[in-house]
Amino acid sequence: MMNPSPKAPLTMAQLAAVAGVSVATVSKVINQRADVAQATRERVERAMAEQGYVLNRAARSLRKGRSGQIDFLVGPELNSYYAFEILRGVEEALLSTEVRVVLASTHANREREQLWRQQLSDGATDGAILVLADKHSLYLQELNRRHIPFVVVDPFGELGPDDLSVSATNWAGGRLATRYLLSLGHRRIAVIMGEPSHPCTQDRLAGYRLALQEASVAVDPALIRFADFHGERAHQEMLHLLALPEPPTAVFVGNDEQCLGVYRALHERGIAVPDAMSVIGFDNMPYAEWVTPALTTIRQPLLEMGRVATKMLLRLLDGESVETLRVELATPLIERASCAPPQKHP
Repeated sequence: MMNPSPKAPLTMAQLAAVAGVSVATVSKVINQRADVAQATRERVERAMAEQGYVLNRAARSLRKGRSGQIDFLVGPELNSYYAFEILRGVEEALLSTEVRVVLASTHANREREQLWRQQLSDGATDGAILVLADKHSLYLQELNRRHIPFVVVDPFGELGPDDLSVSATNWAGGRLATRYLLSLGHRRIAVIMGEPSHPCTQDRLAGYRLALQEASVAVDPALIRFADFHGERAHQEMLHLLALPEPPTAVFVGNDEQCLGVYRALHERGIAVPDAMSVIGFDNMPYAEWVTPALTTIRQPLLEMGRVATKMLLRLLDGESVETLRVELATPLIERASCAPPQKHP
């Protein structure tokens, strides 16, 4: 009579499901991190003992039964340079590995969502990179429920205490953009931001307000406008700003795509950039240096954000520790031709 085949060792995701915790928490326990509650640590260690999960074989066991695929999920949409820049970073991080990335966004289509859930059930993906997600996201909730590891790039809102994320220093970027315009002599500085509920909008606006406060310049609510992150709404908001009794002399715009709408509004009104209006964006998209005049902007390191997030995910999949749950990358100023001192009128 043949002996039964030995039981296949658990992956870390399976162990997390048994213990009822996140993959990140299992990784912390395996790597003896101190930032785990004692009761949680004991529960994970008990599950490891019951399942025969031995520490010194963790990395080897994780590689068994993996699909070699991670999902790239964007909410609510994928039709922007922004998302593709992050995807480029993901692809760069995977070049030296055998892992492939699959675009898995469902575009809020119910049939696609069901298909994606089925693929998760079938073990088609080892992990995911989520863009613009928060704790209410369908993607995040499903991955958490199935204990599949993920990292969020540029969170759209609040995350869970154990969720990993990579973002940019939006507050510092907003302050830097505003201070730059102040240094040129501008005092009527408008902002056109994205959705007011978005964390990056709130942080960039906070940086703008602080820079004005530091320069003893009063914040004028009439100069603060909100839109989405696309050109059409920004075009409309710029026209509203130009219709004010005292229009701004400069505008800090929430992203480079919005700047295209701002440029169009200024062109329609015969207002020259930067002679009569200075414009500064945020992102440093590839087209920023090709528009006329070339756009001064705050560089959001989107490619690096995708690359860092992917490396964090790969470490999770390999059973290695992750140094921090929240990573923020610097946002430097890229000075080009769209900003100048305000005109002096007699």
